[in-house]
Amino acid sequence: MFNKAQIQLKTPEQFETMRKAGRVVALCLEEIQSRIKPGMTTLDLDLIARNIMDKEGAKPSFLGYHGFPAVICVSVNEEVVHGIPRKSKILNEGDLVSIDCGAIINGWHGDAAITIGVGNVKPEHQQLSEITKQALQVGINASLPGNHVGDIGFAIENFVRSYHDLKIGILEDYVGHGIGTEMHMAPSVPNYGKAGTGVELVEGMAIAIEPMLVLGSNKVHVLEDDWTVVSSEGSFASHWENTIAITKNGPEILTKL
Repeated sequence: MFNKAQIQLKTPEQFETMRKAGRVVALCLEEIQSRIKPGMTTLDLDLIARNIMDKEGAKPSFLGYHGFPAVICVSVNEEVVHGIPRKSKILNEGDLVSIDCGAIINGWHGDAAITIGVGNVKPEHQQLSEITKQALQVGINASLPGNHVGDIGFAIENFVRSYHDLKIGILEDYVGHGIGTEMHMAPSVPNYGKAGTGVELVEGMAIAIEPMLVLGSNKVHVLEDDWTVVSSEGSFASHWENTIAITKNGPEILTKL
């Protein structure tokens, strides 16, 4: 966990550079979403992002991060986050695929994730993705100056729990984070919490909000590759994320076109 003294505040000019990095991330995710289809490998998706970053003059945030071997994370079905793209991992009709992408422009990071259905996806899996996407927006809406990190988690958790007929696990072992000149910075941003607690949100902060939801238990474990986080029950998962600037006018999504 981080402490308040470690929080980095950005100038308007620095936010502008983060917007550029965020735009590259959004380009990668949009292109992958438009091209994904059964029969592709997860490494094919990685190459799409790699080519866009080369064209845009951006560096990938993930490649080499603690030894991570790829440009994006591709997590399929029961894989929640940090899936390593592989030539041997072939996508099939009905898969639910979470893509996490980070880019650097002039030393400043952008980080975002989306979940994509491959072909015809089961309604309950599509619903999980929609709930996760909406939970992200609920968290963004709570990211107002004067609110606290706990308000974000409280809002996300309350929203997810409002689906009383569904058992949805909210990951607790993996959370959102501050972002700027490093990909992971203060403060930690859980997707659960108590209103009014935690670090106060102030103008100039940048955070990555990223709800990670699983159908069923929130228990997870890491595979032998030391990266891929999977549902311990084998349940499908979804991950959505955006990088957010805290401004005097409210939250601004930096990872968009």
